[in-house]
Amino acid sequence: MAYERLRKSDDFARVIENGRSVADGRLVLYYLRRDDGGPVRIGFSVGKKVGKAVVRNYYKRVLREIARKIADRFPPGVDVVVIARPSIRGSDFWAVDASFRRLAVRARLVEAAALFPPPGGPDG
Repeated sequence: MAYERLRKSDDFARVIENGRSVADGRLVLYYLRRDDGGPVRIGFSVGKKVGKAVVRNYYKRVLREIARKIADRFPPGVDVVVIARPSIRGSDFWAVDASFRRLAVRARLVEAAALFPPPGGPDG
């Protein structure tokens, strides 16, 4: 199941004001469960403190790719807003990926075993 994007500022404001949050040094993740059981909706915010447009767009692309990989494991009917902190600048894809996954687990949107499989995979 693919996720939908949150685009309207009213939706962002609703999730930030009424939802819960978890954070680390790179990201803040706000989440709010809806009653409709509809698709997962995720919005991204990368402010000007992160850098100029090229840098902001790079991190938005990184966050969208990470969300594309893991959103199908989120429960249906949840809205998520991911905000990049200025300290994300200089982080590579894998560091941002690890932050996003840790926050999703801390928010109890997904089980840790689903996002962090044991080393060696199922074949040993």
